[in-house]
Amino acid sequence: MSGFLAEVCAQAVTRVAAARRSEPLDALRARARATPRPPGFGNALRGGRIIAEVKRVSPSRGVIAADCDAAAQAGAYVAGGAAAVSVLTEPEHFGGHLEDLHAVAAAVAVPVLRKDFVVDAYQLFEARAAGAAAALLLVAALDQRQLVALLEAAHAAGIEPLIETHDVEEAARASAALAALPRPPAAPVIGVNARDLRRLSVDRGIFADVVDALPAGAVVVAESGVDGPDDVERYVLDGADAVLVGEHLMRAADPAAATRILADAAAAAARPPVTTKERP
Repeated sequence: MSGFLAEVCAQAVTRVAAARRSEPLDALRARARATPRPPGFGNALRGGRIIAEVKRVSPSRGVIAADCDAAAQAGAYVAGGAAAVSVLTEPEHFGGHLEDLHAVAAAVAVPVLRKDFVVDAYQLFEARAAGAAAALLLVAALDQRQLVALLEAAHAAGIEPLIETHDVEEAARASAALAALPRPPAAPVIGVNARDLRRLSVDRGIFADVVDALPAGAVVVAESGVDGPDDVERYVLDGADAVLVGEHLMRAADPAAATRILADAAAAAARPPVTTKERP
């Protein structure tokens, strides 16, 4: 792991330990089971869709919108055509809160993703209890045993994992972990993040390099590097079913209108080309 990734994962371990002292896992499981089932995450993403993200702070770009109303921001995204909403809940580097996840899941009818550094099954049950439909699993942050165990825990928690990769090797690890499951999903959701976690730099070309290494039938999500509709279009044309967008939408003066522009670009790029029939 890079220094940054090791640091945030260590901080996640500390947060989980504190949360367990406050609410034991058995009590959290019971609360998660009592939470109404959310809409399906993977099924919402096919056909050129936008996952719009609530992100207060960027480690590489600084504060974006520290005082943003997470529920209102998510509502604007959905009004603009977002198929799902991602919520950063990591506090130290991204300014997120688990309370944001609760608020967003209660405010919108689309599936909600918990975006965090998940290192323990406890966090998956936290996500489910907050009303999330999905949670991020970062291949780079987990060894193979942990990855398989957390995929199994996600199934037990009723959470769909978004398995995030950054290169062909991580894509192979994701495929192997899915194959090791007793009941592998027919259509796993796998992301390709264009952001290098060592340098926190972005290379949009990473997506095209990795997408062909993903398992057949996967719902593919392109992450990071979107500055406008042209980037969304390129990702979809290169094979993305959905595109996750954060900072661009968080900085928009009208997030609903900005989301609509991206959603229209994604949908248009996903449509098959119109062909003119030859006359007999």
